[in-house]
Amino acid sequence: MKVLSCRQHLYDGLAITASFICLIHCLALPLLIVLLPTLAAFLTVPEPFHVWALGVSVPISLLALSAGYRRHSGARPAFIVLPGLVLLTLGALIPSSEWMETALTVPGALLLAVGHGLNWHMLRHGTQKRKAVA
Repeated sequence: MKVLSCRQHLYDGLAITASFICLIHCLALPLLIVLLPTLAAFLTVPEPFHVWALGVSVPISLLALSAGYRRHSGARPAFIVLPGLVLLTLGALIPSSEWMETALTVPGALLLAVGHGLNWHMLRHGTQKRKAVA
């Protein structure tokens, strides 16, 4: 059985963590702003935050997917993650209402988390299956 590289675990772990942070940000911050209007002035997020988050998410996701593909040769994680990245990109770069931004980024973050989770699963179980057959 081949031991997965620490780097691969780091890539997928960072990608999943970033997806969940984005999801929490997209769901919790608007809820807090609605429930606690007095805190709205203190909880504002800088306008370029979403572009910065996208700038972190895209390279980490692509690193994790390409490293995973080299090990398990499965394209399914990419078919889930790439539409998620498209949704995040649309939400971050296309000027729209806050509602539309949330409607694009929440499913995008979920797709990223699911796709990277699948990538991680395929790395752990796909590598073992291949070794057992060989």
